[in-house]
Amino acid sequence: MQDKSKAMVLASFAADALALGVHWIYNTRVIDKKFGRVERFIKPERPTYHPTKDRGEFTHYGDQALVLLESVAECDGFNLSDFAERWQALFQNYNGYVDGATKGTLENLAAGKSPTESGSASDDLAGASRIASLVYVYHNDPQALLASAKAQTAFTHNHPDVLESAAFFAAITAQILAGATPRAAIEQAQKDADHSDHLSEWIEMGLASTEQDSRQTILDFGQMCETPAAFPGVIHLIVKYEDDLKAALVENGMAGGDSAGRGMLVGQVLGAHLGMDAIPPHWMDELKARRKIFEVLLKIDQGHGF
Repeated sequence: MQDKSKAMVLASFAADALALGVHWIYNTRVIDKKFGRVERFIKPERPTYHPTKDRGEFTHYGDQALVLLESVAECDGFNLSDFAERWQALFQNYNGYVDGATKGTLENLAAGKSPTESGSASDDLAGASRIASLVYVYHNDPQALLASAKAQTAFTHNHPDVLESAAFFAAITAQILAGATPRAAIEQAQKDADHSDHLSEWIEMGLASTEQDSRQTILDFGQMCETPAAFPGVIHLIVKYEDDLKAALVENGMAGGDSAGRGMLVGQVLGAHLGMDAIPPHWMDELKARRKIFEVLLKIDQGHGF
């Protein structure tokens, strides 16, 4: 269990780092021509969105996830006020791209809104992609897990589609850590919970597409950040590559668009399923924040007696 729970967190971060160099490149022919098959971390080049970042670092998604992980360790669990304070500090002099959801949240906070009412109206799935640390702490406490996953998401992405997605991926990852396969967890969660019609539709779209080519499938769903496009792509990648985390994350990057937002959830789920051995060693070696992540996980372990 501990191996797989740590792999869940590290694979989510590694997915973001792998996507960094090609993030938001929508023309897949450009990816092919400039980078070939993206199996290693890449330093972003202009005119991409992350030219200030180095190889093995994170997009703004991964940076926020690391802040959440540190907050969870310091507070011995999720504390929205602490997370919000650390999150604001991250963006005070941030040396990286700041997206619309972040700008909107910062503006709301500056206007005096509290962390419970500061979230933008963005429906980008990336707002739900930061939750691996919450599953790490609360996988045996479903009520706390779902509440914290929704709260951290609403802080920046207060949209019902993103909130529902966060709860869904938190629930299935906890089931996987308990021994379920990803497909079984997805199908069981769909049956057990009172999902909206469109969430059920996105799940079905992803499950029905697993025999199809991943690049074309994600193009058909939509490479964009918005949940209606990104969610079925995540399901497709999880189930099609259920036993091959590396292939799932490489194919995710090769599909273009918001590969970081999709990838963090794919890495989380498949890391929980397959464990540390499924993560390529060179990804771990080149992950800039690897030591910090292990140190923070150790602090969480000591606080919770894991």
